[in-house]
Amino acid sequence: MHTREEKLEAFGRLLDIMDDLRVKCPWDRKQTFESLRHLTIEETYELADAILDGDIDEIKKETGDILLHMVFYAKLGEELDRSKGGWDIADSLNFISEKLISRHPHIYGDVEANDVDTVKSNWEKLKLKEGKKSVLEGVPKSLPSLVKAYRIQDKVRGVGFDWDNATQVLDKVNEEMGELAEEVSKNDKEKIANEFGDVLFALINYSRFLDINPDEALERTNRRFIQRFTHLEQAVMEDGKDLSDMPLAEMEDYWKMAKNQVG
Repeated sequence: MHTREEKLEAFGRLLDIMDDLRVKCPWDRKQTFESLRHLTIEETYELADAILDGDIDEIKKETGDILLHMVFYAKLGEELDRSKGGWDIADSLNFISEKLISRHPHIYGDVEANDVDTVKSNWEKLKLKEGKKSVLEGVPKSLPSLVKAYRIQDKVRGVGFDWDNATQVLDKVNEEMGELAEEVSKNDKEKIANEFGDVLFALINYSRFLDINPDEALERTNRRFIQRFTHLEQAVMEDGKDLSDMPLAEMEDYWKMAKNQVG
């Protein structure tokens, strides 16, 4: 592994390259905070894919891509006048360093926290002391709904608003399923949608108690389904048949075969 000096040198090299690109490259000169936003989101998803794939080399590369974006944002901030909120990478790094020290009094102070739950609880209490009006302020509005629900539940857990055990949560899931079935029987679309959302929210809550990330679990299921279905399509084609003309019972036979062969 690289020495600390080599790491700092590599980071400095990236800063120098960013300076060059901002001056000399037409594409880089044109970029703004807004134009980079969707690209940053895309890079984050690419990193997430690499993590799910367990591809360490790809994780390394995608981490570099995201670091580039952070340096790019800092370069844009540097170009703003200080009187209008301008800042540079040192400001960002000093801010996060001070924030980490403040949020970890069990490391840099005299507070005791010997388990993860206590650390999380202290973290949320400290944020409220810093001026946050709600523990939910830090949940981004643009998060995908499934991820947002998980973060909401994790946030309120930090201040003690949570179930005691998984059995209670599973009971809640079943309760919500019953309420959904009742609204389905009445055929009220708006209430059905509300109850369906409640079921999803309860299931996501249950996932926390099983120590499972629901977004990752669903993505794994998506990937398995894609693998199985594409295998099914290939098998049907090789047998000279047309999937669109095939009865469901026969499709099910191919599906079972695909499950056995690709997992």
